[in-house]
Amino acid sequence: MPDLHITGDTAADTLLTDNPLALLIGMLLDQQVPMETAFAGPLKIQQRTGAADAAAIAAMDPDAFLEAVKQTPAVHRFPGSMAARVQTLCQELVDAWGGDAAALWTQGDPDGPEVLRRLKKLPGFGEQKAKIFLALLGKQYGFTGDGWREAAGAYGEEGSFRSVADIVSPESLTKVREHKKAMKAAAKAAS
Repeated sequence: MPDLHITGDTAADTLLTDNPLALLIGMLLDQQVPMETAFAGPLKIQQRTGAADAAAIAAMDPDAFLEAVKQTPAVHRFPGSMAARVQTLCQELVDAWGGDAAALWTQGDPDGPEVLRRLKKLPGFGEQKAKIFLALLGKQYGFTGDGWREAAGAYGEEGSFRSVADIVSPESLTKVREHKKAMKAAAKAAS
């Protein structure tokens, strides 16, 4: 599996590459903040709490976890709601997947549509976020389940620059930003 290059921070990208939970939490945090901020969040959480696994994060005192997320620089611009979402996600992983985030895409040798279904059941993962994460797994994380590109929709297209799934370099980050900017402008013009 190649190393991920999402945040521009070597330590944060190494954690995302090596720890499937960190990658999943980064995706959860990826809303209303720059992608690099969201995906750097798991390293901040690990550095501030010492926790890098779902069971430890889920078991933390919610107030103490919130304080770690709020610490400057904050993990997210909405630390309260996001701290609760991260702990809820981790508790769901403990309850349904034995605390193993990678089991979502490895347990039972699932195909792409099954992984998408599993992701959409996670708290904080709607249709779009689940498709983007599935594309990230397929394009950069070594997931080869049948039908993943189709299940990921447009995010699974080869050579596209739509989402974090397509970021492999500073140049591709720029292209993804330009695509997002164009989509926002088009949505604004349509409304």
